[in-house]
Amino acid sequence: MVKEKVIILTQARIGSTRFPSKVLKKIGEESLLSIHLKRLKRSENAAKIIVATTFEDDSDKIVDIAMHENVESIKGSTDDVLDRFYQAAKKENPDFVVRVTSDCPLIDHQLIDQVIEMTIQNDLDYGSNILVEEFPDGQDIEVIKWSALEKAWQEAKLPSEREHVTPYIRKNTDFNGGTLFKAKNFSANANYNQVRMTVDEPSDLETIAMLISKLGMDQSWKTYADYIVENPEVFENQKIVRNEGYSKSLQKDDK
Repeated sequence: MVKEKVIILTQARIGSTRFPSKVLKKIGEESLLSIHLKRLKRSENAAKIIVATTFEDDSDKIVDIAMHENVESIKGSTDDVLDRFYQAAKKENPDFVVRVTSDCPLIDHQLIDQVIEMTIQNDLDYGSNILVEEFPDGQDIEVIKWSALEKAWQEAKLPSEREHVTPYIRKNTDFNGGTLFKAKNFSANANYNQVRMTVDEPSDLETIAMLISKLGMDQSWKTYADYIVENPEVFENQKIVRNEGYSKSLQKDDK
């Protein structure tokens, strides 16, 4: 266990352009959100998990699932996700905040713990496995020092910087030629970035359902990813563009 106080914040909302209420969809008896939270709770380095949701209609359904999993939830801004994220974490007075999103039901708790340990051991402002995208889409993990999150909350101005929490930090890391934040990437030591394990569209849900049907809910990210790689003809969703939501936010920056 790490000594610093680390909390996991997972973003969950009802609205989605491509697949509304996706985190409420069920595989068997379990919603995608409950599968996600059960996997998060296996982290050994996080002291607490919080679901950061919104004031949208039906968001109480997200709160109810979190409560059933004994996980706290907090409602905040729908569009200013950076503010929602910051306000949800603030009262916990953490040293580090882990950012994940609830449309990634098969997020790997061991991978989360590895990224946390890398970040703390190297005294980073920002440690993640997405500075170089080698992991499957659906295994994105970002660990942010509280002081860096606070600075981003105070200074980020562009739509893309408010809607997606970490772009301001990533742009200003030494990893990307900036000077404000010390950062490092956690490598997969192989390239799995063409593998898709997130849920943005109905075909994604079919992929997650098939993985769970074949392999169960408790495998590592690599076991799931290798199954997709070895059985490409089975999975229709693997051609969907990664990070489409962020690309749309970047287009707003120019307006």
